Amino acid sequence: MLLLSVITSAVAPGLALLTFFYLKDKYDQEPLLMVLKVFLLGMMIVLPVMIIQRGLVLGLDGGPYVDSFLISAGVEEALKWFVLYHMIYNHTEFDEPYDGILYAVAISLGFATIENVMYAWYSNASIGTMILRALLPVSGHAMFGVIMGYHMGRAKFSGGVKTRKILLISLLLPWLWHGIYDFLLATTANYWIWFIVPLMAVLWYGGMGKVARANSRSPFRFLKREEEVNL
Repeated sequence: MLLLSVITSAVAPGLALLTFFYLKDKYDQEPLLMVLKVFLLGMMIVLPVMIIQRGLVLGLDGGPYVDSFLISAGVEEALKWFVLYHMIYNHTEFDEPYDGILYAVAISLGFATIENVMYAWYSNASIGTMILRALLPVSGHAMFGVIMGYHMGRAKFSGGVKTRKILLISLLLPWLWHGIYDFLLATTANYWIWFIVPLMAVLWYGGMGKVARANSRSPFRFLKREEEVNL
């Protein structure tokens, strides 16, 4: 029974955050089945990520910089970006800037959920530990997804102007923030909370701003206003 509670606490944060960002889509909500498929894609990429990371660990002389920015953040964000670009970027359902955020958050939270379940299973984590992980690593993955998706949405609807540059930013910025997060955890063993909590506050503040800006650029916002006037 306790194990079931811990596993539930590992899955619940990802689903709760996915629901939160799904409901933030103000003008043209995406098909729920499509969002869940992307969430499942995030779960599926855990295995190739683990294989690549294991190979890098065996082949490189690690250190906090290599481990944080290359092996951890580099592999995870690159694979999430690769899947998003090749499976979602040109999809017909990606028809407004906020969709980039939603789908990037979905794949990030799918990945974070499996990562959380594995942590709970293999470490016999307590409920308290899982609550802390919900507030930090799972929430962190969501924020990295917001950053990636916001800029991918900018690239998609930039009208061909500087598209490649913005696409590169959509990969580099979440990689950088993820690397900083992991580096702080790796190098501030006993006082990490004094760095991670302010970092998460900055990420959430910036993330909610990106959500608002992406929604404000939706081509459907005028249609909704016309419907409200007609009513």
